[in-house]
Amino acid sequence: MKRIGVLTSGGDSPGMNAAVRGVVRAALGRGVTVTGFLHGWQGVIDNEALEMTSKTVGGIIAQGGTVLRTARSKEFMSPEGRVKAMGVLKSEDVEGLIVIGGDGSLTGAKALYDEFDFPVVGVPGSIDNDISGTDFSIGFDTAVNTAVAAIDKVRDTAYSHERVFVIEVMGRANGFIALEVALSCGAEAVIVPEVPYSLLNICDYLRKMAGKGKRSAIIVVAEGAARASDIKEFIQSNTGFEVRYLVLGHMQRGGSPTAFDRTLSLRLGAMAANRLISGFHGDMVGVDGQKLVSHPLSYVLSTERTIDPDRMMLVDVMAQ
Repeated sequence: MKRIGVLTSGGDSPGMNAAVRGVVRAALGRGVTVTGFLHGWQGVIDNEALEMTSKTVGGIIAQGGTVLRTARSKEFMSPEGRVKAMGVLKSEDVEGLIVIGGDGSLTGAKALYDEFDFPVVGVPGSIDNDISGTDFSIGFDTAVNTAVAAIDKVRDTAYSHERVFVIEVMGRANGFIALEVALSCGAEAVIVPEVPYSLLNICDYLRKMAGKGKRSAIIVVAEGAARASDIKEFIQSNTGFEVRYLVLGHMQRGGSPTAFDRTLSLRLGAMAANRLISGFHGDMVGVDGQKLVSHPLSYVLSTERTIDPDRMMLVDVMAQ
């Protein structure tokens, strides 16, 4: 290969810039030039292409978000849109493409691979950490640390005023962020979409703890499981305790990536570039423990990543 492309698509996640840096510098080191596409798949269709150089990616390792910008493209979801995208890739002499993003972005990569036999390699970029084939996706560690830092501050107020705080974190379809945050900040309870829960049981637990002299608590809830405001009203009306709620929202997507996310992103980006250039296509790079791995996109997109029940149980044990 003489030229490859790279794009970031879907929701942004801290570390995407470090991944782009890894792609570009690894490719340049092998004498392969790189074209970056702005605004994800829509940018490919609209030919928003730019030459990526070592200078282009200089100083971006610590930046949150993505310098390539991102967007969701309904047009690319249609066969006609993908034909347009392929036309642009050919006109730009791009011989292979690295796609950094979540399930939707990787689904688009697989479509190009399946329909046009176009060389692609995926890089898992999602704060939700719900992508199969990797222990960690880019941005998850940063999102968790952002939420934990906020909750640590809330804990001080909860203790001082003897209040229950319900904290809503991101996670529309899964509770990976909520579970990790609950463990890291010592929450008294966690509510996730994948596991049935009982607010009455939580109320009983809070009353029991109050009987022992503990009248403050943190309850972490994933946005896809319930609304923090609704949980607040239920607990307050059923216990009489003073309850507050806080929605952390999109602040979890932003900010400078942690050292873990920076290193992970660089390793995955460089590996993706090397695999693409070496002729390994139609897969996604990931990490298993400290080891870099790869899996076919067909496996990644057909396999569900599930919550660890032992970690859920640990939240309850630590709350006693």
